[in-house]
Amino acid sequence: MGVDGTLDYLADLISSTKKKKKRQLNTVSLKVRMDCEGCGQRIKHVLSNMKGARSVDVDWKNQKATVYGFVDAKKVLKVAQATGKKVEPWPYVPYDLMAHPYASGVYDKKAPPNLVRGTDEPGVATLNPIEQQYTLMFSDDNPNACSVM
Repeated sequence: MGVDGTLDYLADLISSTKKKKKRQLNTVSLKVRMDCEGCGQRIKHVLSNMKGARSVDVDWKNQKATVYGFVDAKKVLKVAQATGKKVEPWPYVPYDLMAHPYASGVYDKKAPPNLVRGTDEPGVATLNPIEQQYTLMFSDDNPNACSVM
């Protein structure tokens, strides 16, 4: 192992030192079972004491808690579950993003207004090519599409 080998070894040793990962600024939304404002205050207190949390918003009427800051979603979920409340990641998306908002598994009576449960199922989340063709045929953007109207 000559001088070149020693220098290469030292260069690799110096460059392989552990570097700190940069933390990302995240927004984590949770659905938390809350019955009253007291439950909301308790959740807010616990989540705002997390390391890295910048702000915490709790809407107990919509059963939603949002944490903004340098936090990890799994850690936020774990801390919220430690309160003894039923907690899950926020499952709802805007009504307009779903192709079939009244399909089973998507429509939820308990969902906040104008929101439905999100899904990755291709038959529900997106339109198939034939449905896409029909929606474009009767679109308000295309006034010459239908002669009946």
